[in-house]
Amino acid sequence: MTNEKDGVKTRDIYKSMSSIDYRYWDPEVARFLSEEAFTTYKLKVEEALVRVLYEREICSWQVFLEVKKACELVTTKEVYEEEDRIHHDIRALVNCICKRVSDEAKRFVHMTATSFDISDSANAARLKDVVEKVVIPNLIKLEKVLVEISLREAGTVQIGRTHGQHAEPITFGFAIAEYVNRLGDCIESLKVLAEKLPGKFSGAVGAYNASFLFFDDPESFEEEVLHELGLKPARHSTQIVPPEPMTRLFNEITIVGSVLANLSDDMRNLQRSEIEEVGEAFETGQVGSSTMPHKRNPINFENVKGIWKILLGHLSVVHLNQISEHQRDLTNSVSARTYGESIGYLVSAIKRLTRTMSKLQVDQKNMKRNLETKGKLSIAEPLYIILAANKHPAAHEKVRQLTLQVEREKRSLIEIAREDLELKPYFKSMTKEQKEILSGSRQYTGIASKKAKKVARYWQRWE
Repeated sequence: MTNEKDGVKTRDIYKSMSSIDYRYWDPEVARFLSEEAFTTYKLKVEEALVRVLYEREICSWQVFLEVKKACELVTTKEVYEEEDRIHHDIRALVNCICKRVSDEAKRFVHMTATSFDISDSANAARLKDVVEKVVIPNLIKLEKVLVEISLREAGTVQIGRTHGQHAEPITFGFAIAEYVNRLGDCIESLKVLAEKLPGKFSGAVGAYNASFLFFDDPESFEEEVLHELGLKPARHSTQIVPPEPMTRLFNEITIVGSVLANLSDDMRNLQRSEIEEVGEAFETGQVGSSTMPHKRNPINFENVKGIWKILLGHLSVVHLNQISEHQRDLTNSVSARTYGESIGYLVSAIKRLTRTMSKLQVDQKNMKRNLETKGKLSIAEPLYIILAANKHPAAHEKVRQLTLQVEREKRSLIEIAREDLELKPYFKSMTKEQKEILSGSRQYTGIASKKAKKVARYWQRWE
């Protein structure tokens, strides 16, 4: 089945094979990374070339205007039809431009260029744009949500967990501040890496053979063409740009996915039935299971974790594409076409997590309940430190033995410690503040609340 609009037949999206097309397609991302967008960016490179030829008095203003107008009219559909005829994508693009211009203008289209002067520069420009205009702005939206939670819950006491076990008390705001900081660092890295994506206009093997026929300063010519696209040239290129800047960018994109997956894992675990400290907001008609009506599954957090697996798999392709024989081979051609999918999936994860976290339900009662159950053992650390400070010779071992007694007798650690004859003199020498911490009347959370606010306010720079 196909859809028809304005006489043009289009493929039914449900006949697509990739989930990025029929389930995770995003108009913001498609504006830069669709095949249509790729054509647009390649046409921008061809147009930039002729503009610089005009500025260098190689062609007339009229020739430039002809080429500019032609580039505005070329469609991806006709480029593909021409490629079917001649079996070369960039030459097909050039032919589609040339058929719309005069014989005088034809000779300036693609002048001195090789295919990957066009493709690599177009890819650098569109990936730079999509990171700067879509990925980073959406990450900042998520960052703002997390900052708000961190500030709001800065004083909400929660048991900390290490190795899946109760550790020491923290606050929920402190826990979220970890991700505020990690994502903030990622945003800053993405900005730098996107800006460093290079283009090229150095010809078939990168030695400026063709452009040197016309210009004594072919490197300056390259700089001028790429300046039109908001790019800088690679310090050295072959037929292709060096792959490391792109690899570093996709490393960071995958790192962002890892941070999102880690946050999602934490929230998913806190949503477990036996913990229930947070929960995804459930819509009135939402179904959690096809057979168990009571289920409220953490599907959004699980979805983000699943997307991270895709990003990690795609990253291996980017690294494999670092290797190209001599001045280039064609082994990266097919695999490099999948790069945009990683960004599409990542943006889907960012937007989903932003929606989910903005409506996150925080159950402070259950946090307190969990803290007061096995979390009572969390005074083991301050007890041993305070005993040591009061000159107990083997405080750690003594408290360890007491915790075993707690497990056997199912009583609180502070109760057992106060009854211990050996420890009575030490309790007498403790300060009021130390006793308050051990009794629970003063929270043993260090500067968790203060740190949560400090970190959150530092990253409020995006406001």
